[in-house]
Amino acid sequence: MVTVTVYSTGPSCIRCRMTIDKLQDKGVTPVVVQLAENPAAHEYVTEELGYSEAPVVVVEDGTGQDHWSGFRPDQIARVARAA
Repeated sequence: MVTVTVYSTGPSCIRCRMTIDKLQDKGVTPVVVQLAENPAAHEYVTEELGYSEAPVVVVEDGTGQDHWSGFRPDQIARVARAA
């Protein structure tokens, strides 16, 4: 089972919206976490993962974790194939 979490800065973030929409278009339903509403999530993506721009996408597949930042159609297609 693949779990995809999108950490977003909100509806005004076009790259966040594009990432969520593209995942959904490919049949992947992401869990969306609003960074402004969740200080622990903000700390996780900035301190633990080291990202400074949204969206941050974290993919967990039971064997490990993969993540990236920004709108990445190539990564979205890869995740959709694995899901």
